[in-house]
Amino acid sequence: MGINESKINQRKSTEKVELSIHIDSRLLDQVQHLTNDPSKVIESALRQWLRGGIPEDELALTLQRNPPIPPRGEWND
Repeated sequence: MGINESKINQRKSTEKVELSIHIDSRLLDQVQHLTNDPSKVIESALRQWLRGGIPEDELALTLQRNPPIPPRGEWND
């Protein structure tokens, strides 16, 4: 691949295409609370979905609020 072909491929990968979609109005309201440009959120979610990624909120470890107390005789004497 020559230098010119590489530049053309890079330019194609950054091109934006206008797309019309039907989306739940409540979902759009939630997205608009995050940003004035919902297309960025939708594009990011689509990229993550295509990669098979896990949303960041699902990566967080959920800890028990109050860990259980061990039975008497272990360290609880």
